[in-house]
Amino acid sequence: MSIIDETPSLIVNQSPSKRQLWFAAIKPPMYTVAVIPISFGTALAYTETGIFQPNIFVTFLLSAILIIAWLNLSNDVFDSDTGIDVNKAHSVVNLTGNRTLILWISIICLLLGLGGILLINYWLKDWTLLWLIMACCALGYSYQGPPFRLGYLGLGEIICFVTFGPMAIAAAYYSQTQVFSTSSLWASSIIGISTSIILFCSHFHQIKDDIAAGKKSPIVRLGTEFGSKVLTISVILFYSLCLLLTVIKILPYNAFIVILSVPIAYQLINHVKEYHDQPEKVKNSKFIAVNLHFISGLLLCLGLI
Repeated sequence: MSIIDETPSLIVNQSPSKRQLWFAAIKPPMYTVAVIPISFGTALAYTETGIFQPNIFVTFLLSAILIIAWLNLSNDVFDSDTGIDVNKAHSVVNLTGNRTLILWISIICLLLGLGGILLINYWLKDWTLLWLIMACCALGYSYQGPPFRLGYLGLGEIICFVTFGPMAIAAAYYSQTQVFSTSSLWASSIIGISTSIILFCSHFHQIKDDIAAGKKSPIVRLGTEFGSKVLTISVILFYSLCLLLTVIKILPYNAFIVILSVPIAYQLINHVKEYHDQPEKVKNSKFIAVNLHFISGLLLCLGLI
């Protein structure tokens, strides 16, 4: 799903350049949501079993990035159909003026990504991984794709949690070991929460456009002030789960090195609390959330291995 849809540090009241618009459209920071779950699931499998197959890890990582590219591009297409992106200068469809081209590029990315998953299945002589990834893709499509458009009902964060948490991490774990792990299911909730926080933060600045398009995002339903409080609770929940899972030994004690990411979490909470009702200032909150997701995920992986 399209979690990030702005470019960082655009100067207020100054028109962004074409380069800035294309940077925002391509969304480079977005691809950490592919890197972290696959890396975390792989690191967890290594911690619990000692198994690490680098060819599968690299292929899975590249496939996940291609599937995220499909989600980003196809969501731009679907949003252009509803008119919600009419004021979004950095929409790929708006930049190119060619909806059909972007749709086909997204489909090619999806097919290439699934091709990588098929290769892994061939190596494993097991089709379980393919069905799991196809289920992830189906959930991703339901976020913005017709006729579902579940993101317009405010269900995006739930889809994000399930897809980028338990499902993606279980898939990464299985790709290495060909077994599922109960502990990985619990541990995956951490990554699911940090990924959903990114999507949640992306709603604050676009509440007017969401209301105009009939999109009932969590911030439309809750309001920006109460939404900032929900964000604070979510961040506290993230670290509380990290602590709990280390205490009950689902994660090794080394994994609590994640505490080093607290300054980023503090920055995110304060930024949204102060600017929740100022779109031009609060829009960068999602990039702080991306930093939190990436740094905390990286620290967790280092703690595991």
